[in-house]
Amino acid sequence: QAQLVESGGGLVQAGGSLRLSCVATGRIRGVNTMGWYRQAPGKQRELVASFTRDGNINYAESVKDRFTISRNRARDTVYLQMNSLKPEDTAVYYCKTLFAGMDYWGRGTQVTVSS
Repeated sequence: QAQLVESGGGLVQAGGSLRLSCVATGRIRGVNTMGWYRQAPGKQRELVASFTRDGNINYAESVKDRFTISRNRARDTVYLQMNSLKPEDTAVYYCKTLFAGMDYWGRGTQVTVSS
């Protein structure tokens, strides 16, 4: 079964750090276009960081210089290192990739930042 599995969320105080991981399993191969999105209560899902097909990286303005996306191609895994976390970063974080013409989403991992 093809799926993305996120991990690494949790509760952290403002100013703290977390590292999220997303592993592609089953028939999904390649992390070239994998990225992270988030959805806060009452808000729309938004892009946090992602790799593009041409190898570039996109970051939301609100996370630039605080978050870093990276990947391990051999393990079909993408990471999101989140530093200097703020209460407004509280959300469910989702992993997404495009594979064989289809979008695949993970179930999400909760990140809660207390003030």
